[in-house]
Amino acid sequence: MRHNNSKVHLNRTASHRKALFANMACALIQERQIHTTLAKARAIRPFVERMITFARKGDLSSRRHVLKHLRHKDTVKVLFDEIGPFFAERNGGYTRILKLGQRRGDAAPVAILELVDREAIGGGKSKKKEGSSKTDKKRDKKKVKSETPADQS
Repeated sequence: MRHNNSKVHLNRTASHRKALFANMACALIQERQIHTTLAKARAIRPFVERMITFARKGDLSSRRHVLKHLRHKDTVKVLFDEIGPFFAERNGGYTRILKLGQRRGDAAPVAILELVDREAIGGGKSKKKEGSSKTDKKRDKKKVKSETPADQS
C-alpha cells in the first residue's frame, strides 16, 4: 500500500528524479528562470525553496547540505552569495510558476518557474553566442554600406 507516499514520481526512477531535480535547480539558480512543463515545475518548486532556505542560514553545515544535493560548487556559491542574502527577510515563497499554455508537439502544459524579484537579484544572465556576435557585425557593415550611397546622392 502507498499510504502517505505523496511525492511526485514524474514517471522516473529515484536516481533519475534526483538528478533531474538537481539539474533543474542549478539551471534556475544560474538563470533565475526556467521554461519547463507544469508538472516538473510543481515538483521542483519545493526542492528549490528548501535550498534557498538553507542558503538564508549561510552556515557551513547548510552549505554542505546544499552541495550534497546540487553537486555544482559554482551554483552553490551563487546561491549562498547572491540569492540567500537577497531573500534573508522573506519567509518563504521564493519562486513563482507562470502558466504558458500547451506545447505544440505533445500538448503538454508548459510553464515558467522563476525566482520572485529576479530582476533585483541580477535578473537572468543572457548568454550570447560568439557566432551571433559575428553575424551582428556583418549586419552592421551591410547597414553602413547601404546607407553611405544613399547619403551621398
